[in-house]
Formats: sequence, structure tokens, C-alpha cells
Amino acid sequence: MSKEFRFGIVAGLAPDAAAWTQTARHAEDLGYSTLLVPDTLGTLPPLLAMTAAATVTTTLRVGTFVLAAPYRNPRLLAHELAGLDFLSGGRLEVGVGAGRPAAEEDALALGMPYGTAGERVALVRSMIGEVRAAFSASRTSAIRTTVQRQGPPIMIAGAGPRMLTLAAEEADIVALAVQADTPEEGLRGPVGTLRDLAGARFDDIELSMNLLQVGDEPPPWVPEGLRSTSAQAAAILRGSPREMADTLLRRRDELGLSYITVSGFFADALAPVVELVAGR
Repeated sequence: MSKEFRFGIVAGLAPDAAAWTQTARHAEDLGYSTLLVPDTLGTLPPLLAMTAAATVTTTLRVGTFVLAAPYRNPRLLAHELAGLDFLSGGRLEVGVGAGRPAAEEDALALGMPYGTAGERVALVRSMIGEVRAAFSASRTSAIRTTVQRQGPPIMIAGAGPRMLTLAAEEADIVALAVQADTPEEGLRGPVGTLRDLAGARFDDIELSMNLLQVGDEPPPWVPEGLRSTSAQAAAILRGSPREMADTLLRRRDELGLSYITVSGFFADALAPVVELVAGR
């Protein structure tokens, strides 16, 4: 049975605090399920931004997209996430990863070791373990410090064998971290690998994909010389709202992709599609 759709926006910048909280309110008003904040030194600190967003909304879930394990202390992070779950009324989701391409530069700026690919994947596993342990401890504590008693949904971003193996074992949500120009057919490989690795658990995993572009105009931050992403790229969604909705419905039925995220820049452009497929 197909999972119901969820939609999230990815945002991490605002000119001031009022604009940031308005971003959160607007996402909730448009029917988005989540507001996801990147973990970079060029965007707002994710846990602070998520807390601010949670305090001005009532149903919007807040999450990370995604926390870079190489420069996070797993135990301290788990403690802070448990507090965020409490302050958000149980609306926390936790996305973790081994580091995007530029994460090594951030680690260097922070004076933190980056590690090998294997070491970073091990850190992701450690982070997940500490988060679950923190929520488990809260369940048995006399003072309850979390709301989601079984812990928050864990998202793992990846497409390679190491991360998909970890995701098959640990993730509630898997975000397919494929190249921007990957065609729809190219999604079948990582989805099939995850299915084989997860076995019976695959049906419990929510599959997610981030859209790079909605409509015909690329986002303004992409330089002119780099705007040649293939029209066949799965991360580019074009057509009328009905056509875009049909594309997403087909991908859900064929590939299991039911959780769609997009930059906040395209929140309004995708909103008619969100309305069309809400609850389906």
C-alpha cells in the first residue's frame, strides 16, 4: 500500500528574525509538513533556527537537512535534540549524513577532523545511537524531557553502498542523495539496492527526494554557466500543477517516493501540487 505524501521545504537563510519566522508560518499555511534546515556555516545554525520556527507554528514539523556527523559531538547533540523535541511539542525530525561535498571545508574552519568515508559513516551510526539513547533515557526519567517517547524519525541521506547499508538498518526516512542531473530511471538503482538491503523493513521506510527546480526557471543562486542540468533530470519538475502531481503520483507508485522536499524559494510554486495530492 502506498504511503501518503508529505512535502517539506528546505530553508536556512533570512534577512532577519521576523522574516525567518514568517517563512515557517508561510510553509505551514501552504500545507507543507516540514521545515528542514541545512547544516552549513553559510546558513542559520540549524537547531536554533528550528527552535524559532517551532515556537511560531503548531503543526509544522522541524528537521535537519542534514546534520553533518563529522563535526558534531554525538552525545551533546543528542541532548540538545531531546530538548528541541520537548520545546517543539514532539515535532522534531532528525536528518543525518556523512557530509556534503563542501563539508570538509566547514570541518576545517571549525578545527574538527573530517575523517575518511568509513570513519564518517561510523560517526553517523554513533550519532543515531546517541539520539535514540537520549530519548530512551527520557522515557525512564522522573522528569520527561521529550515528547516523542519512541524517539524522532531518523532521516539518512545517501545513495552509495555504505550509506544505503546503514540506512537499511537504521533509517525511518531515506533521502536519495543522487546527482542533480540524474534521470528518473537513475533512481531505480539506489531504490533497488535499498530494497534488497532492507528486506522486509523496506516497507516501513519513507523514501524522499529533493527537487532542485519547480517550473521552467532555475533558482537564482545557480550561475548562468551551470544552468545546463538535463531537462530529463528527476530533480526538475515541470508542467501544469496537474501534470506535476501526476508525475509525483507515478513516482510514488513505481518507486515508493512519497516525501518530497524543495527549496523554500519554490514553496509557492509547488503549493498547488501539494494541495492536489494532499492525503493521497
